[in-house]
Amino acid sequence: MSFQHTYNKTSIDDYLHFELSVDTKHELIDGEITAMTGASVNHNVISLNIVTHFINNLKASPCQSFMAHIKLKVNQDFFYPDVMVVCSKDDESDIYKTAPVLIVEVLSKSTRKLDHTYKRLRYQNIPSLEEYVLIEQDKVEVTVFSKKDGWQPSYYYLGDKITFESLGVTVLMEEIYDRVNNEDVLTFLQEKNQTAS
Repeated sequence: MSFQHTYNKTSIDDYLHFELSVDTKHELIDGEITAMTGASVNHNVISLNIVTHFINNLKASPCQSFMAHIKLKVNQDFFYPDVMVVCSKDDESDIYKTAPVLIVEVLSKSTRKLDHTYKRLRYQNIPSLEEYVLIEQDKVEVTVFSKKDGWQPSYYYLGDKITFESLGVTVLMEEIYDRVNNEDVLTFLQEKNQTAS
């Protein structure tokens, strides 16, 4: 999703009231309300693939998966992560969540810098967070920052599988990128079909 700064600094109460009064989504970053625009098809497909996998594998657990319509409060900021998983029964607000164990952001040209820098640093200060995941949509690459590894990045590509240790869930990279239309995926599928025939 892309962002446009269009409003002056505002309080949390004013922001929450404003969000209830409009149809579009906005984040609150350092006191600025930031308008969010629509996502691409690839962005949406990737988000649906990953959240569906989490939902299917967490049915017997207390963990709940959310997509981009649920706010995340981090100190005085509010974000809309593409996907987040919350396992705490204490995090019961209907308006926003505060204690995710895992956050996923699908990158775009307009959000890549914000997701890699500002959001990553903010998210890593959430006490409950165990893993922060960045997924490229224009190529095949997933970066996982894990608290247990000192927030150092691990990179994954087609043919790999990722175990999200915070959830005890393993996902194949081709499941994350299923039906995604980019050059890496098309090349992978062509090579896979040639090998099979």
